[in-house]
Amino acid sequence: MNKFTFSFAGSELSALASGGLFWPAQDLLVVSDLHFGKAARFSAVGGSALPPYETRETLTRLEKDLSETGARQVICLGDSFDAPGIETALPEDDLLWISRLMAGRRWTWIAGNHDPAPLGLAGSHRSEMSVGPLVFRHIAKAGATGEVSGHYHPKARITARGRAISRPCFLIDEARLILPAYGHFTGGLWSDSTVLCALMAPEARAILTGKTLFEIPMPRRAMA
Repeated sequence: MNKFTFSFAGSELSALASGGLFWPAQDLLVVSDLHFGKAARFSAVGGSALPPYETRETLTRLEKDLSETGARQVICLGDSFDAPGIETALPEDDLLWISRLMAGRRWTWIAGNHDPAPLGLAGSHRSEMSVGPLVFRHIAKAGATGEVSGHYHPKARITARGRAISRPCFLIDEARLILPAYGHFTGGLWSDSTVLCALMAPEARAILTGKTLFEIPMPRRAMA
């Protein structure tokens, strides 16, 4: 399993190449911003055409992470679906696939800003959830500690050996951990954005995803 192990709030966690987070002590896989049904929503409102297979590509990676980690608990950190009720527009095969992955696992859907929670599906539905020293929610809150969130779809860009590299990334400081988007075609917010620079502490780090995960100081805008 391709992973990068680190400590946060006294807990040993593993960042996965896919953008998922695994907590071995809790047998817990955490994923954020799946945005299932994005292509279906764009099609419904006459927007840009997207490949209709983004949900299946995301489910393929999710199934692989569940198999490799053996996770018996799953927390989806919000924006699991791209719009309220969009799950009803998904192909039946995709809904059956989701149900199959949920079977036998303790599955929690955290409400996001795109979806209050897919109430038509099984599992627990919460605004946030605490497990041991960690609290899981969709959007980071000021003053939080031990917080794991998503929402911003963070990405980092660096230059290495004269070559520009950009990848989705995890952002970590002493108080919070922000996950990258797990879903396909989700876009993202650069780590040097004003929003993320204000949110994360000066000593924050970034773990870049991909075939080789690695940690760097969080890229920020150069100060004038």
